[in-house]
Amino acid sequence: MEQEQHRPYFFFSYARRDFEAEDAFVNQFFNDLRDELGRLVGTGVRSEELAYRDTEQLRLGDDWAERLATMLGRSRTMIALYSPAYFTSLYCGKEWTAFRGRVRRHHEETGELISALVPVLWEPVEPGDLADEVNKIQWAQPDMGEAYARYGLRALLRTAQGGAYEQVVRVVAERVRDAAARRLGELPEFDLGAVRGYFPPPAAPPAASAPGMVRLFIAAGRASESAAEGGWYGSKPWHWAPYHPPVQPSLAARAQQVITGAGHTTTLEEVDTALADKLDQAREDSQVSILLVDPWVAGAERYRSALRAYDEQNHPVTGVMVPTGSGDPADGPERDALWAGVRDVFRRNWLRRSDLEHLFRVKVSRESFDNDLTIMVTVAQNKLMDDNLDWGDDGGDAFGLGPGGPDTGPAMPGLTIPAGPPGPRRGPARVNRGLPGSTDLPHQSRGKDTAVPLRGEKNDDH
Repeated sequence: MEQEQHRPYFFFSYARRDFEAEDAFVNQFFNDLRDELGRLVGTGVRSEELAYRDTEQLRLGDDWAERLATMLGRSRTMIALYSPAYFTSLYCGKEWTAFRGRVRRHHEETGELISALVPVLWEPVEPGDLADEVNKIQWAQPDMGEAYARYGLRALLRTAQGGAYEQVVRVVAERVRDAAARRLGELPEFDLGAVRGYFPPPAAPPAASAPGMVRLFIAAGRASESAAEGGWYGSKPWHWAPYHPPVQPSLAARAQQVITGAGHTTTLEEVDTALADKLDQAREDSQVSILLVDPWVAGAERYRSALRAYDEQNHPVTGVMVPTGSGDPADGPERDALWAGVRDVFRRNWLRRSDLEHLFRVKVSRESFDNDLTIMVTVAQNKLMDDNLDWGDDGGDAFGLGPGGPDTGPAMPGLTIPAGPPGPRRGPARVNRGLPGSTDLPHQSRGKDTAVPLRGEKNDDH
């Protein structure tokens, strides 16, 4: 019985900011869930055996990080209270990643997959803001109700929708009871502070010491090539605007604003069969290059050979961004076919899509584009300026095949957490709506020194 007291039915993972902003609601949900679970599992189980939450069970003098790690390794399930604050919390990211790794480890060792990580939508979160690994876990089901799926549990409490709220609590408690009964393997002692969590997104690395030239290459559709409407394409590839409503006249214009805002000069041209030679020349001229690739035309005849040639060669100071558009399909055969085509073109680089080098990125959302581009340009610039850069074969590490690749996962003893698959993509092909500010060919520009918005918080709130 003593061992069971140290294996709570659920570990309660939440953002400190959510608790401080709505402490009564967070407390109510925690208490209601614990009480409902108690009714389901029957008498004879004490409240501290049902749930663990740091605000209730940390005592004076406890090493809080060590205690959290211990309970993450022992609790039978984990409730993750999803919210925008949760996904910008450093320690929520560590808790989520550690427990997810524990589930994976159990599966690898026993062949048994236990759904012990139980997400609860506290407040709506943009899917594009979530790591691929997070998107792989279902957080709603039909019997939880449409209002919960659209607005989250906090909204049900604030608007006194008692019946809908109680139904969600009941469903979550049943999920916890069922998963807890399957006996997830424990995780040996580990240092929670050393876990590299899946969120929040990484901050931009220190900027290169001097401005430089960034060459932008665009591979995108044209309005004349599609009969569909939607305003996504124009007469030229650099008129492509995958994000709706567009915050800039086009993605290329937005990219140029970000790059020039960081003090660099930029040029713009279309991907063509001479791409490899141009990238080599840019590198010889101490210039970095960024490819902006529309996933809907990556495998088209006009671009396929040039992009495949890029993929087969070594271009260490070139980055690739493949955005996800506002109209991309969320699931189904159309999305699968789209990404099968992208994988076919970028066969080697596809393995790099989650690596720390940040030079190949897919599923780039409108919200993350500026930050991802800033990081990519800075990484490429720093590599270009590195006197010790080895221009030879990288032995496969840059493509995720060696130490430090995406499949190594967080730096935690005993855990291996591979990168998730790509996320949702765009629907039918589209044409331009005549977006204002489009030009025929913006050859070269230098913009004002404006701030580049970055995602995430510097100081954690957990």
